[in-house]
Amino acid sequence: MNWKEEYKKLIWIVAVFLAAFYLPIGNSRFTQAIYEALALAKWYAQEHVLLCLVPAFFIAGVISVFVSQNAVIKYLGASAKKWIAYSVASVSGTILAVCSCTVLPLFSGIHKRGAGLGPAIAFLYSGPAINILAIILTARILGTELGIARVVGAVVFSVVIGYTMHLIYRKEEQIKAEAQLAMPEPEVSRPIWQTAIHFFTLVLILIFVNWGRPDADNGVWHFIYSNKWLITGLFGFGLTLLLILIIKIKITQVVIAALPVIILAISFPANPVIAFASAVIALSILLSVNEGEASEWMSSSWGFAKQILPLLGIGVLIAGFLLGGPENGQGIIPNNWIASLVGGNSLFANFFASISGAFMYFATLTEVPILQGLIANGMGKGPALALLLAGPALSLPNMLVIRGVIGTQKTVVYVSLVVIMATISGIIYGIL
Repeated sequence: MNWKEEYKKLIWIVAVFLAAFYLPIGNSRFTQAIYEALALAKWYAQEHVLLCLVPAFFIAGVISVFVSQNAVIKYLGASAKKWIAYSVASVSGTILAVCSCTVLPLFSGIHKRGAGLGPAIAFLYSGPAINILAIILTARILGTELGIARVVGAVVFSVVIGYTMHLIYRKEEQIKAEAQLAMPEPEVSRPIWQTAIHFFTLVLILIFVNWGRPDADNGVWHFIYSNKWLITGLFGFGLTLLLILIIKIKITQVVIAALPVIILAISFPANPVIAFASAVIALSILLSVNEGEASEWMSSSWGFAKQILPLLGIGVLIAGFLLGGPENGQGIIPNNWIASLVGGNSLFANFFASISGAFMYFATLTEVPILQGLIANGMGKGPALALLLAGPALSLPNMLVIRGVIGTQKTVVYVSLVVIMATISGIIYGIL
């Protein structure tokens, strides 16, 4: 018998027993924190999983199955030209309006296809950090100065953090580069333009289905918001054509699968999420019952979902328990503690803003009103930038999933780099 392993099990049993024995059930703060954890999980399931993560899983599946490994290696691989790799990775967030969790399937997809660690990390950071909608909202609500500082800091961060990760693990990256050079040229199953249309159709569905309500009740942004489900439906129709023309699914199957979606969209115009959910189910069934690339796409997307969703669920519950739910709730850590610790421009204030922002969860665009409230409660402008640079790109759920993709050590290094750079940037911005 391996007594070392048995002792580990005993320690876990004792720890769980003691935790259960001393649960502070009667403590109002503890009870409220449990409620906030469940409230955040409910909000996340209702607002984020179906509309954000599910499309992201299908996009990741497209990257994994349809995007040539050679193409990923050419532009983002360990042996790719650095200026090309980091240029492509660092501006990806202007195309993908995603948050720190939605970007995870996409990051996992390009990492699986052979992207170098540095460019993959740059992509991971830039996806949520350089969200063009969030930057516009930041400039409009929090001021042009902070908006410019955010976009400059985010672009620089993605490149510096990615390249630093590359340097730290350069020996490992060198081995990967040599292995990629030795790989035979893969056969191209279809023209790149077909894959590009397929990919960007799904990306545009992701973008428009999550289009947020603007402040003004007129103008282009409001027009898009008012018609976002119509626009999403048009791209959904485009996707059905791609299923027939590119994926080679029989037209009769596609029509039969699309009919319930159309009927539900007409029957429930006030609740288009019902039709969207039925479209997801119909697409999943279509891909599952067809062999070849269709089933490979579904299998890859499901693989990402199995890997990511359980860790996200655990992370969301922990984040809600510690910091509160979506409606400015109180977690086990009081909100006024956080607000009181980020005033001024001290090293501690900037570091605390960076570290707390890194562990908090921000859905796309929510960091702006949260930060607006903190600034109103005395938050300094340096810590405000530090939180903007660390918060949207990281979260506790995000960290748990990244660990599953690149390992514990690399995750710790990545998170540390983000927190350190955000702290330094906040101090410099506060001084200026």
